[in-house]
Amino acid sequence: MRMTTTKTAALLLAGSALVAAASAQADKADWPQSFTVGTASQGGTYYVYGSGWANFIADELDISGGGEVTGGPTQNLALVNGGDAAFGLTTMGPAADALNGESPLAPGVKMDNVCAMFPMYETPFSITTLKNSGIETIADIPDGARIGFGPSASTSDTYFPEILKTLGVDFKRRNGGWTDLGGQLQDGLLDVIAFAAGIPIPAVSQLEVQTDVNIVEFSEDEVQSILDKFPVAEFMIPASTYSTLEEDSRVVSMWNFAIAGCDLPDDFVYEVTKLTMENNDRMRSIHRSAETTIPENISHNTVLPFHPGAARWYEENGYEIDPDLIH
Repeated sequence: MRMTTTKTAALLLAGSALVAAASAQADKADWPQSFTVGTASQGGTYYVYGSGWANFIADELDISGGGEVTGGPTQNLALVNGGDAAFGLTTMGPAADALNGESPLAPGVKMDNVCAMFPMYETPFSITTLKNSGIETIADIPDGARIGFGPSASTSDTYFPEILKTLGVDFKRRNGGWTDLGGQLQDGLLDVIAFAAGIPIPAVSQLEVQTDVNIVEFSEDEVQSILDKFPVAEFMIPASTYSTLEEDSRVVSMWNFAIAGCDLPDDFVYEVTKLTMENNDRMRSIHRSAETTIPENISHNTVLPFHPGAARWYEENGYEIDPDLIH
């Protein structure tokens, strides 16, 4: 009798294991077989961060995935909304515009298939120029200066020109990838690069190695003028970020979030969020800016609805999200 009971228990356990395995397999049945992450141009933080994160997720979940070079936050919103990319990286300003149907890439189209997953970092808006240009302050930028604003429709290209106009700067606008613009600055084809990217910006670090540069900060009055008009916050670039800096540099910044298509399976997005939020050491090894890729910073998203799969992980781990901000 005892032997029969033991055999029965063993069979029940084996059956339970098979059911659990089948259930786990079923849960993944609607997962995508591959995914892409919309990043930005090579030489920028989005590309390094996004490609590294995509490889991490692909390896851990055993799914084919990778980063894709794009025009940056504004295009990433459109790609994710249309289902051309599963994930993307964006900033809160372009996200608000897209949600309200004010994206320059699709005027009048309200992008309602874009959900927030997790906070990334703040994007500082900073000015870099060659030291021999003599430009040490915003006021030193000469009329008609040739300024590179990054890829067309990027966060920098969307907001930095208007910020500089607010500060009375007259300029000629140039676009391109950050690495390409860095080369143009060295070759004398540009006077200034207006960067909006997570720090340290690879293109700036590369410039420092190759030549002497100035990293130009905003004055207190300039910062206040910008805060009064744009969805940004004051930010200090730590002196340790670049060898050029001798002290912290005062600028402004905008928060970045990773986004997902709202129609992606909840379990899939849950697992992606779990891996990202529970492995900050791994994320920081991808890019130093991921130091702020932590759940406490979900409060900086007041624009996009959270994906239900991401929201489930936060709620299970004691982080509250307003129910109205869950898709």
